[in-house]
Formats: sequence, structure tokens, C-alpha cells
Amino acid sequence: MKQNIGIVLVSTLVVLIVLSLSMFVVDQRQNAIVFRFGEIISVKKEPGLAFKLPLIDNVRVFDVRVLTIDSAEPERFLTSEKKNVLVDLFVKWRISEVEKYYISVNGEESRAQTRLLQTINDGLRAEFGNRTVHDVVSGERDKIMELMRQKANEDARKIGVEVLDVRVKRVDLPQEVSQSVYSRMDAERKRVANELRSTGAAESEKIRADADKQREVILAQAYRDAQRIKGEGDGKATAIYARAYEQNPEFYAFYRSLEAYRQSFKSKNDVLVIEPNSEFFKYLKNSKPPK
Repeated sequence: MKQNIGIVLVSTLVVLIVLSLSMFVVDQRQNAIVFRFGEIISVKKEPGLAFKLPLIDNVRVFDVRVLTIDSAEPERFLTSEKKNVLVDLFVKWRISEVEKYYISVNGEESRAQTRLLQTINDGLRAEFGNRTVHDVVSGERDKIMELMRQKANEDARKIGVEVLDVRVKRVDLPQEVSQSVYSRMDAERKRVANELRSTGAAESEKIRADADKQREVILAQAYRDAQRIKGEGDGKATAIYARAYEQNPEFYAFYRSLEAYRQSFKSKNDVLVIEPNSEFFKYLKNSKPPK
């Protein structure tokens, strides 16, 4: 009786061991390949419990989630202007056909990443070679990335891989090129500044010349009006003098002589050289003191 129980226990243990060696679990984030003597006999893509022959079959699982390739160092590319640019990029990819993936790269992620980076770098080198620095930095950046994704995906399908996205994180100029670009930008800004200064100086001279012209015109008009008014005043004064002379010529002559005396002897330093019997002293000689 005890011997039968021992046999049952041993048999149960053997069965459990055989079952444990015959079963494996496929995670929903994985695909599995079942090998028999090194050859692929089946591919398990659905998650759940699966079976294999113990000690004969072996299983290898592969992660089919989206993976990222992030370049450790920026790659150097040459533009159509023969200028180097440093490009830092990343790639999103995943395994689409696990059997082809295993056959192509022996299921090694590093080999797949090397293959993808090589394809993308070759494509970028060709695209950058046909474009300027402005195009690769901002002008056609999105277009280049989409072309790279399509080309890389075409090549990736050959090894059972799907490229989901290719993105450029940063495009920099090498130090020597940056200095040249900054110098050119500085020279361009100085050229624009000088051009604006020249334009401003020309406009200033134009405004100043127009102001001087207007000033001369105003002065000329003012002088003309002053002369006209002065002439009108002189004419009126002459007319008044004429009427006064007609009314009393002797008084008018006496008044004019007094005005002449006043102007002639206004300053003590004035010197008058004239003959004593001159008509200028006519009223002085004929003056008599009051009685």
C-alpha cells in the first residue's frame, strides 16, 4: 500500500515537471518563437498560455513594444552650400514580423539599431546634400523627416521591423561654421545699419534744404512786403511834406532846417566842416533875440 502511494506521488511529480517544461506564457507585450533543434517551428503572437515539447523545443521571446534609438553623438552632414551641420536625432521603431526579424539580425536589438541608423544616416546625407542650411534648419525640416521615415521603413521591413517616426532634436553648426555665420550676420546687420544711416542722412539733407529754401522764400517775401510798406510810407510822407510845403514854404523850410540841426548836433563828438556863409546856417544867422 505504501509502495503504491509512493509511486503515485513520484508519477504526479514527474507529470508536474513535464507539464512545467511543456508550458510557457506569452505576454501581451511580446512575441515568441518556438525552436526545435535550432529550427523555427512556430511563432506565438497571441498572449496567453502555449505548449512545447519538453527538453526538445526551446522558446525565445521578443519585445514588440515601441523602442527608441537615441543617437549618443550628433552626426555631421554636409549641405548643398558645402557647410557642415551637426544633427541630433531619435527613431521610434518596433518589431512587426518577429520571424523575419530573427532570421535577418538573429534577434539582436543592437544589430537592428545599427542597420536602421545606417539607413537613416545615408538618407539624411543625401537629402542634406541637396538643401541649404536654412532648409534643413526650418524651411523643409518636416518634409525631410517624413521622407526619412518612409525610406527607413521600406528598408526596415526587410528585417521585420517597422519605423514609426524619425525626428531631429537639434541641428547645430560646428564652432568654426557658427563663427563664420555670426560674422556674416554681423556684417549684414552693419550693412543694413549703414544703409539706414545713409538714407536718414539723405532725408535729413533734403529736409534741411527744403527748410532753407522756405526760409529764403519767407525772408524774400518779408523783405518785399517791408519794402512795399516802406515805399508806401515814404510816398505818404512825401505827399504830406508836399502839401505842407504848398501851404507854407517858408515854415516848411524852417522846420526842415531844425531837423537838420538836430541830427547834425545830436552828439557832442560830431564835427561839421562847412563854410560859415553856407545856406546851412541861414536860420542861425538870421535869428534875433527876443526884445
